[in-house]
Amino acid sequence: MEPRDTSMPNDALDKTLNEGAASVAADSTNISTPTPEPAETVSSAVAVEEESPVAASSEELSEEVATERSHEPATKESILAALKLLSEKEPAEITNEEVSRLKQQFYAIRNEEQRNEREAFVEAGNQPEAFQPTTDETEEAFKAILATVKEKKAEQRAAIEAEQQKNYERKKEIIDKIIEMGSDVDNANRFFQQVRDLQNEFKEIGEVPAPVAADLWKSYQDAVEKFYDQLKINKELRDYDFKKNLSEKELLVAEADKLRAEEDVIAAFRRLQELHEQWRSIGPVPKEVREEIWGRFKDISAEINKRYQTFFEERKARERENELAKEALCERIESYEFDKLSTYAAWDEMTKLIIAAQEDWKKIGYASRKSNNALFARFRETCDKFFAAKAEFFRGMKDTLSRNLEKKIALCERAEALKDSTEWRKTADELAALQKEWKTIGAVAKKHSDQVWRRFLAACDYFFEQKKKNNSGTRRTERANLEQKNEIIDKLKALDLETLGRENAIKAVKDLQAEWQSVGHVPFSEKDNIYEAYRAVVNELYQKLDISQRGSRMASFENTINEIGNDENRLYRERERLMRVYEQRRSELQTYENNMGFLSAKSKNAGSMLKDMERRMQRLKDDIADLEKKIAVIDSKL
Repeated sequence: MEPRDTSMPNDALDKTLNEGAASVAADSTNISTPTPEPAETVSSAVAVEEESPVAASSEELSEEVATERSHEPATKESILAALKLLSEKEPAEITNEEVSRLKQQFYAIRNEEQRNEREAFVEAGNQPEAFQPTTDETEEAFKAILATVKEKKAEQRAAIEAEQQKNYERKKEIIDKIIEMGSDVDNANRFFQQVRDLQNEFKEIGEVPAPVAADLWKSYQDAVEKFYDQLKINKELRDYDFKKNLSEKELLVAEADKLRAEEDVIAAFRRLQELHEQWRSIGPVPKEVREEIWGRFKDISAEINKRYQTFFEERKARERENELAKEALCERIESYEFDKLSTYAAWDEMTKLIIAAQEDWKKIGYASRKSNNALFARFRETCDKFFAAKAEFFRGMKDTLSRNLEKKIALCERAEALKDSTEWRKTADELAALQKEWKTIGAVAKKHSDQVWRRFLAACDYFFEQKKKNNSGTRRTERANLEQKNEIIDKLKALDLETLGRENAIKAVKDLQAEWQSVGHVPFSEKDNIYEAYRAVVNELYQKLDISQRGSRMASFENTINEIGNDENRLYRERERLMRVYEQRRSELQTYENNMGFLSAKSKNAGSMLKDMERRMQRLKDDIADLEKKIAVIDSKL
């Protein structure tokens, strides 16, 4: 029998001991960083949450999207103002992440300024080693505020560490006192209330330094258990507590088991940490089942922790893939040579490539936190350089187009002054000279191009129509030519291809085409109809005889030119149209040739893109060759 205090009745002592036993089970709920009872040490697989990767916060996840959508870049002054506002907050409200982000943004701008200063310094003929950056008052102010923020955080940390050390020393004193009271077996019951008061005080004291928290909690638990063991609490009461604790831990094991099916790995891991905290707050269970129930809980925890670790390993691998993909995109647009673009079409084509790269960037997920912002800054810098160069080109082209428009308007005025002249030969020569001069003038803005061309053309057409009417004596000849061409069409329709055979049939077609070309002009009102009828029957014969369509088109073009005859106005107009198409095809070909250098074997889908571009380039080269032949046909007539 344990010694009893004669000043306390037995019933009162039993009641007091019962209350003490209940308090032992409740003590663990208020310990800052408790460890499990000896047989229930947490498996090494249960990692401390701070040491494992964590999912990015919503603010961090939205940071890149907000940066990419921003049209107004941050300035040093705006960043300085943001840091100043941050420095006015309480130390606990200032996060290291926010300070680091502002510092990174500020020095990204400052470093760019110094780089520009150095380049200007060297371009002025100075030695790079002699360069000294100018003092930046904003930078000095930024450093001063940054030092203030660091000092605040340092003071906060020092205060917290001092408070934790003070708490540790007081808790150590409480543990020593409980051990001392537990060692006095004869008077243990007299110290019961004091021990309870010390337990309450222990729970009310704040956190202690993390390195000693676990050992301190173990010492406290051992001291309290030893004290109550000395009291020899009623076995039935302990059995009841063991049974209640076992029931609560069974519920925790069941809830932990449900977490195996939780799809959200992070949520499952965090909920598991909460279950471990609850486990620590529950008192001991019967010794015979203590290892078994802890083993079940520990095995479930190990499985969930393994899923958690695997999740972050896979995310790290995905981030590495995304980082490589973003680096490849940066290299891709950095390989584009903007300084060699000299036409609107080339700039438009390059713009499509840049925009396509930006769309590809949006499809790539996040890279690691340390490289994601740097990669985006690198990517955006190249894009900004391109659009700045494009804007500069368009500003320069605007002036050139304006000058060309002024020159073409002047030609229109000169043509309009000549259109009513009756000096047919002299005026025709002068208008022909104006048309040649027109070709030497470059392009004008698209919104004015058709208008100014139609004005110039109207003046030329009016003169040549008047000149044509003056030559009305040719109408009878044109009517005879019309009858002769109708006869040629009838002969083409009457050809019996099967009887003649392919070779003879082709020869017959060619002979009739040559005869057609030898016939002179027809009446103007009939020329389109007769030519359409001729072209239809020729195309039908070419198709039946399987003659090259390109050759057919060229023959058709030559027929058209022959129909025009010596009408220089129409010939110049047709040549002008062909030259515009010719220049356009050459510009497109140049763009494709430039873009061929932008692609490499390392580029994604490079093989298929190269083949497609080669096919397009070949078609353009064929078109250019045809245009050159057509222009040569017209030049032979002029």
